[in-house]
Amino acid sequence: MAENETLVVASKVKNYIKTVGGLNCSAKVIDVLSDKVKEVCDAAIENAKSSKRKTVLEKDI
Repeated sequence: MAENETLVVASKVKNYIKTVGGLNCSAKVIDVLSDKVKEVCDAAIENAKSSKRKTVLEKDI
């Protein structure tokens, strides 16, 4: 997997910010949000592995 691959749907995030907050969204927000999602996923992966499971569950997040 590419290290800087986007894990969020930019158009959905931008639309949400526009609809809920009435604000525009910088392109950099998508990169930062994707990084946060990766951090959460990495922690969930470790939680599942430490529980000797091959499936990430909601409780891992």
